[in-house]
Amino acid sequence: MDNREIMTDDPPKAKPPKDRTANMSFLDHLEELRWRLIKGFSGIAVGIVIAIFLGDFLVDKVMLGPTNSDFLVYRLLGIDAIDLTIQSRKLPGQFFTYWGTIIVFGGIVGSPIFFYQMWAFVEPAMETSEKLKTFAHTLFITFFFLLGIAFGYFILVPFALQFFSQFQISEAIHNDFDINEYFSSMTMWVVSCGIIFQLPVLSYFLSKFGLLTPEFLKQYRRHAIIVCFILSAFLTPPDPVSQVLIAIPLILLYQLAIWVSKFGVRKRNKELEKAFGNG
Repeated sequence: MDNREIMTDDPPKAKPPKDRTANMSFLDHLEELRWRLIKGFSGIAVGIVIAIFLGDFLVDKVMLGPTNSDFLVYRLLGIDAIDLTIQSRKLPGQFFTYWGTIIVFGGIVGSPIFFYQMWAFVEPAMETSEKLKTFAHTLFITFFFLLGIAFGYFILVPFALQFFSQFQISEAIHNDFDINEYFSSMTMWVVSCGIIFQLPVLSYFLSKFGLLTPEFLKQYRRHAIIVCFILSAFLTPPDPVSQVLIAIPLILLYQLAIWVSKFGVRKRNKELEKAFGNG
């Protein structure tokens, strides 16, 4: 019997790398989520530390900036603005406002790290765990979130503040605003815009996974326009100019969501063609 090794012409094929999340149990997924949350909130904690060192600047120039008549937006748009009178009517009012400003700013600064960790946890279940693709998607999400934050701070907040500060039902009543109410309203407006501006992001991922089509968005475009005006009326004071000023960007955002949906569907079709072609 010949003990020589049998040689074959074809070299042994390398096994494709397996996704490490494929064989993870439910408890393993929970552990993975726990560490992702820890890393994500650690990024926010770093942002809060940065905000602490910038505390005085953030309060005087950022948080209280729109209360001054010489605010940058008022000068650029030629708005006849007035100074707002802010008072602290509660004992811990200024304390809560100071630390609230620090936490909100730290959350915005650390949001890219938080988004990356959350998407790195979700993406392997949808596609692959390629770090480059996860990083690109994180930039996509972060860009529209920060764009919404900027829109809320530089557009929505100044118009809303000037409307409420100049609205009077009687000359005997003076508009002196409480610092906590001012901070809560400003945070709600700014963060709401950051969330609303995620519409193109949501449109892309839903379209990419076959849950949304640009034809569907086009079909309900008229309904969306009405919703945009209703949403702007909810976010802004009862001033037609402010409502239109907010509604127009929201309508453009919806149109952008349609274009993004087309791109997502096109990419999905290419991936399906590639998968069936290899199969």
